[in-house]
Amino acid sequence: MLDPQTEKLLVYASSFASHAQRLKPVSAAAEKMAGQLKMNVEVKTFRKKFTPIYVYYKRGDEEPIPLYCSHGEESNAEDVYATLKNMMFVLSFHPKHSTLKHARKMIMQFS
Repeated sequence: MLDPQTEKLLVYASSFASHAQRLKPVSAAAEKMAGQLKMNVEVKTFRKKFTPIYVYYKRGDEEPIPLYCSHGEESNAEDVYATLKNMMFVLSFHPKHSTLKHARKMIMQFS
């Protein structure tokens, strides 16, 4: 089973990113995925100006693994969610992420 204390999705964006048009759909998709996997979501905004919005999977003290990147285009929450779902499914086959293996069937049932 996934451990919400050690596994989470991280959303990184510039604090200058348009909240309603760009950050909100990405963070909503990350929250939906995290909720279904019973993980936490952490949204971090930085005062530095940069265009991309990133979503990472992080477990414990390990390096975060990139799952999604928006390069300035407006994102659709459903498309972002589909990408996150696919990336989490692929990641579940990695031997280092055995906890995701147990969630694989659940990931595929998500709509």
